[in-house]
Amino acid sequence: MHLALVLYYICIRLTITLKLYLIMTNPEILVKANQSKRTFTIRNKFPDGTVLKYRTNKLTKEEFEQEEFNTSNDWRQFLKTDNYYKVN
Repeated sequence: MHLALVLYYICIRLTITLKLYLIMTNPEILVKANQSKRTFTIRNKFPDGTVLKYRTNKLTKEEFEQEEFNTSNDWRQFLKTDNYYKVN
């Protein structure tokens, strides 16, 4: 086989493997707002059915209104902070 074809095949296999890995390890993010308490409940739902649940600390009115526009990626970044706690 030609070396270029072998390298091309390896690149395709690595790309497919990486995509499958990201799908399996990157949970679906579900967020529910509690207007009266000014908190958000964040659920990470994994493909195997596992769900991890977190809740933000109480936010100021301005923070809460700002966070309402967060995307899934924003919430993933938020979970790298210490402004939340785990809910059982």
